[in-house]
Amino acid sequence: MKLDRARLLDLLQDSLPTDGSLFVVDLTVSDAIRPKVTVTLDGEQGVGIDECASVSRRLARRVDEAYGEDASYTLEVTSPGADQPLRDPRQYTRHAGRTLSLKMADGTEKTGTLEATEATGIQLAEIVKEKNKKKTLPLAFVAFDDIKEAKVVISFK
Repeated sequence: MKLDRARLLDLLQDSLPTDGSLFVVDLTVSDAIRPKVTVTLDGEQGVGIDECASVSRRLARRVDEAYGEDASYTLEVTSPGADQPLRDPRQYTRHAGRTLSLKMADGTEKTGTLEATEATGIQLAEIVKEKNKKKTLPLAFVAFDDIKEAKVVISFK
Protein backbone atom coordinates (compact mmCIF):
# COMPACT_ATOMS: atom_id res chain seq x y z
CA MET A 1 0.00 0.00 0.00
CA LYS A 2 1.31 3.42 -0.92
CA LEU A 3 0.23 6.39 1.20
CA ASP A 4 -0.05 9.59 -0.80
CA ARG A 5 1.57 12.54 1.00
CA ALA A 6 -0.73 15.14 -0.60
CA ARG A 7 -3.83 13.16 0.38
CA LEU A 8 -2.46 12.69 3.92
CA LEU A 9 -1.84 16.43 4.17
CA ASP A 10 -5.50 17.08 3.26
CA LEU A 11 -6.64 14.55 5.88
CA LEU A 12 -4.30 16.15 8.41
CA GLN A 13 -5.63 19.66 7.76
CA ASP A 14 -9.13 18.32 8.43
CA SER A 15 -7.86 16.80 11.71
CA LEU A 16 -6.52 20.05 13.17
CA PRO A 17 -8.53 22.16 15.63
CA THR A 18 -10.88 24.52 13.79
CA ASP A 19 -9.75 27.51 15.88
CA GLY A 20 -6.43 27.66 13.99
CA SER A 21 -4.39 27.18 17.17
CA LEU A 22 -2.20 24.51 15.55
CA PHE A 23 -0.42 24.31 12.22
CA VAL A 24 1.61 21.71 10.34
CA VAL A 25 5.37 22.19 10.39
CA ASP A 26 6.25 18.97 8.58
CA LEU A 27 4.73 15.75 7.26
CA THR A 28 6.92 12.85 6.16
CA VAL A 29 6.03 9.39 4.91
CA SER A 30 8.73 6.72 4.93
CA ASP A 31 9.10 4.39 1.97
CA ALA A 32 9.09 1.22 4.08
CA ILE A 33 6.92 -1.86 3.68
CA ARG A 34 4.95 -0.57 6.66
CA PRO A 35 5.15 3.21 6.09
CA LYS A 36 5.74 5.54 9.02
CA VAL A 37 3.80 8.79 8.88
CA THR A 38 5.47 11.48 11.00
CA VAL A 39 3.57 14.70 11.64
CA THR A 40 5.19 17.69 13.34
CA LEU A 41 2.73 20.26 14.71
CA ASP A 42 3.24 23.61 16.36
CA GLY A 43 1.19 26.55 17.52
CA GLU A 44 1.87 30.17 18.39
CA GLN A 45 1.52 29.13 22.05
CA GLY A 46 3.28 25.80 21.52
CA VAL A 47 1.62 22.40 21.43
CA GLY A 48 1.00 19.94 24.25
CA ILE A 49 0.89 16.17 24.40
CA ASP A 50 -2.92 16.15 24.73
CA GLU A 51 -3.26 18.19 21.54
CA CYS A 52 -0.89 15.82 19.70
CA ALA A 53 -2.89 12.81 20.92
CA SER A 54 -6.18 14.37 19.84
CA VAL A 55 -4.91 15.17 16.33
CA SER A 56 -3.39 11.68 16.12
CA ARG A 57 -6.72 10.00 16.91
CA ARG A 58 -8.63 12.16 14.41
CA LEU A 59 -6.03 11.63 11.68
CA ALA A 60 -5.89 7.86 12.25
CA ARG A 61 -9.68 7.69 11.89
CA ARG A 62 -9.54 9.65 8.62
CA VAL A 63 -6.68 7.55 7.23
CA ASP A 64 -8.57 4.36 8.09
CA GLU A 65 -11.66 5.71 6.31
CA ALA A 66 -9.66 6.78 3.25
CA TYR A 67 -7.39 3.73 2.91
CA GLY A 68 -9.41 1.04 4.65
CA GLU A 69 -9.06 -0.33 8.16
CA ASP A 70 -6.56 -2.95 6.96
CA ALA A 71 -4.09 -0.24 5.99
CA SER A 72 -0.74 -0.96 7.63
CA TYR A 73 1.19 2.12 8.78
CA THR A 74 2.69 3.71 11.87
CA LEU A 75 1.59 7.20 12.89
CA GLU A 76 3.58 9.61 15.01
CA VAL A 77 2.29 13.09 15.85
CA THR A 78 4.80 15.26 17.65
CA SER A 79 5.91 18.80 18.38
CA PRO A 80 9.24 20.21 17.23
CA GLY A 81 12.08 19.64 19.67
CA ALA A 82 14.07 22.51 21.13
CA ASP A 83 16.93 21.73 18.75
CA GLN A 84 14.77 21.70 15.62
CA PRO A 85 14.99 24.59 13.15
CA LEU A 86 12.09 27.03 12.86
CA ARG A 87 10.40 26.18 9.57
CA ASP A 88 7.25 28.27 9.59
CA PRO A 89 7.11 32.05 10.12
CA ARG A 90 4.40 31.50 12.76
CA GLN A 91 6.94 29.67 14.94
CA TYR A 92 9.01 32.82 15.49
CA THR A 93 6.35 34.74 17.43
CA ARG A 94 6.62 32.86 20.70
CA HIS A 95 10.43 33.07 20.67
CA ALA A 96 10.56 36.88 20.94
CA GLY A 97 13.31 37.86 23.36
CA ARG A 98 15.30 34.68 22.76
CA THR A 99 18.59 34.33 20.92
CA LEU A 100 18.48 32.89 17.40
CA SER A 101 21.24 31.43 15.29
CA LEU A 102 20.59 32.12 11.61
CA LYS A 103 22.13 30.60 8.51
CA MET A 104 21.45 32.99 5.70
CA ALA A 105 20.69 32.14 2.07
CA ASP A 106 23.90 33.94 1.02
CA GLY A 107 26.01 31.60 3.20
CA THR A 108 26.63 34.01 6.08
CA GLU A 109 25.61 33.39 9.68
CA LYS A 110 24.05 35.73 12.23
CA THR A 111 23.31 35.41 15.92
CA GLY A 112 21.08 37.82 17.75
CA THR A 113 18.03 38.49 19.85
CA LEU A 114 14.66 38.15 18.15
CA GLU A 115 12.94 41.42 19.04
CA ALA A 116 9.79 41.20 16.91
CA THR A 117 8.12 39.22 14.15
CA GLU A 118 6.51 40.87 11.14
CA ALA A 119 4.54 39.50 8.22
CA THR A 120 7.58 39.10 5.97
CA GLY A 121 10.47 38.80 8.42
CA ILE A 122 11.93 39.49 11.85
CA GLN A 123 13.57 42.32 13.73
CA LEU A 124 16.93 41.07 14.98
CA ALA A 125 19.40 42.72 17.36
CA GLU A 126 22.52 41.05 15.98
CA ILE A 127 25.33 40.20 18.36
CA VAL A 128 28.87 40.41 16.94
CA LYS A 129 32.25 39.77 18.53
CA GLU A 130 34.79 42.58 18.47
CA LYS A 131 38.16 42.20 20.18
CA ASN A 132 37.00 39.68 22.81
CA LYS A 133 33.82 41.67 23.48
CA LYS A 134 30.27 41.13 22.35
CA LYS A 135 28.54 44.08 20.76
CA THR A 136 24.85 44.35 19.94
CA LEU A 137 24.08 46.09 16.67
CA PRO A 138 20.98 48.25 16.16
CA LEU A 139 17.79 46.43 15.18
CA ALA A 140 17.80 45.18 11.62
CA PHE A 141 15.03 43.66 9.52
CA VAL A 142 15.75 40.15 8.22
CA ALA A 143 13.35 38.79 5.60
CA PHE A 144 12.13 35.20 5.95
CA ASP A 145 13.18 34.65 2.32
CA ASP A 146 16.79 35.45 3.30
CA ILE A 147 16.85 32.89 6.13
CA LYS A 148 17.96 29.41 5.12
CA GLU A 149 17.80 28.00 8.67
CA ALA A 150 16.93 29.44 12.08
CA LYS A 151 17.45 27.76 15.44
CA VAL A 152 16.77 28.95 18.95
CA VAL A 153 20.00 29.06 20.94
CA ILE A 154 19.50 27.03 24.10
CA SER A 155 21.23 28.56 27.12
CA PHE A 156 21.39 27.21 30.64
CA LYS A 157 21.91 30.35 32.68
